[in-house]
Amino acid sequence: MKLKTTAGLIASLLGAALIAAPAQAQDARIALLGGISGPIAAMAPPMIAASELAVKQVNEQGGIGNGGTLRHVVGDSACNPQNATDAATKAVNIDRVIGIVGPHCSGAVLAAANSVAVPAGVLMITPSGTSPQITAIDDKDLVFRTVPSDDYQGRALARTIKERGMAKVAVAYLNNDYGKGLAESFKAEFEALGGEIAGYSAHEDGKASYRSDLAQLARGGADTLVIFDYGDGTGLTLLRQALENNFFTNYVGADGMKSDAVIRELGADNLETFFTSAPVGEASESLENFRAAFSAAGGNPDAIFTTTAYDAAFLMALAIEKAGGDRAKLSESLRAVASAPGEPILPGEWAKAKQLIAEGKDIDYKGAAGDHEFNQAGDVAGNYAFFKVSGDTYEAIADMK
Repeated sequence: MKLKTTAGLIASLLGAALIAAPAQAQDARIALLGGISGPIAAMAPPMIAASELAVKQVNEQGGIGNGGTLRHVVGDSACNPQNATDAATKAVNIDRVIGIVGPHCSGAVLAAANSVAVPAGVLMITPSGTSPQITAIDDKDLVFRTVPSDDYQGRALARTIKERGMAKVAVAYLNNDYGKGLAESFKAEFEALGGEIAGYSAHEDGKASYRSDLAQLARGGADTLVIFDYGDGTGLTLLRQALENNFFTNYVGADGMKSDAVIRELGADNLETFFTSAPVGEASESLENFRAAFSAAGGNPDAIFTTTAYDAAFLMALAIEKAGGDRAKLSESLRAVASAPGEPILPGEWAKAKQLIAEGKDIDYKGAAGDHEFNQAGDVAGNYAFFKVSGDTYEAIADMK
C-alpha cells in the first residue's frame, strides 16, 4: 500500500512539473538529396551549397517555430532510380525528415516520389528534375519543382536554334527519363517549325565508344548535333568523339551539358561552335540578393541550378513555418507562401517572413529563380537562356522564348 502511495505521489509531482515546464523548441529536419556521384557530380556541390545557404539563413534569423532549428541531412541519389529510392528511404525512415529538397535528376525524382515520398506523405521539391513525366505523377499534391518542365525547354531550344539557321540536325539522347523527355519535345517543335531531323537515336550510358552511333547519325547530312545528355558523363564522351572525328560543325546541348567539365576536358578553343540552353533567374532584386549572399558564402552564383536549389530549400522552410511543423499541412502551406496575394518576401528575408507568419498575414515568396506560382501539378513557368563557351565559363548570348 505504501509503495503504491509513493508511486502515485511521484507521478503526481512529475505531472505537475511537466505542466509547469515551458514548451520545448521543436526542430525540423529536411533532406537534401543530390547527384553527388554519377553523371552530374560536378554540378551537384554548388546546388547543395545553395540549399545549405537557405538553411543557414533560417537558423541565423530565428530558426523554426519557437526557438527550433532547421536541420538537414545530405543524401546521394547518384542520378539513379535505385540510389534515389535508397537515399529517400533512409531520409524518411531513419532520419525522420518531414521534407525533401531534390533529388536532382528526373529518373531519381520519379523513383523517390513513387516509391517513398508520396506513400509516406512527405513533401518533395526538386530544383532540377525537369522530365515532363514528373507532371503526371499521382503525387497527392506532394511533388513540386522550382524549375520548368523540359517540355518547355525542348521546344524553346528548337525555336532558338532554328532561328539561328540550324535547320537540319541530328539528335542523340540518353535513354533515360531526362534524355527521352527533352528529345521528344525538341523533335515535335523542330519539325513543326519546318526543321529536318536527319538522325535521331537513343544511346545507353557508360560505353567507352560511341563512334559507330555518331557515324550513323552523321550519314543523314546534318551539320548540327543536338546532345541530350550530361556533360559530366556520357555526354562528354559523345562530344569528344564527335569533335575528334569532325562528324558535325555545330554542337548543341541542353542544361545537362552545361558543365564545367566540358570546358575543362575539351578546352574552350575546341568549343567555339558548342552551345547549350539552361534555366536562368529573372533579373530582379531577388536574384541580386541571392547572388550577393551566395558569393559572400564562397559559392558561384553562376553555377547551374543554384537559384532553383536555393529557392527549393527556402520555400520548404517557409512551408514548415507556415504549417507549424505539421507534415500533413506542408503542401497547402507551400502553395500559400509561394502564391499571391501576400507581402513580398525576398531571398534571405527569413526574419521578416517569420514575423508576418506569426501575425497571421499572407506572404508571397519572390524567388532567386523567379516567382514560383505553382500550377495544379506543382510545376512553374521559368526563364531559359542560350549560352556559348567564353574562356573558362559559359556566357549567355540570347534569351529563349
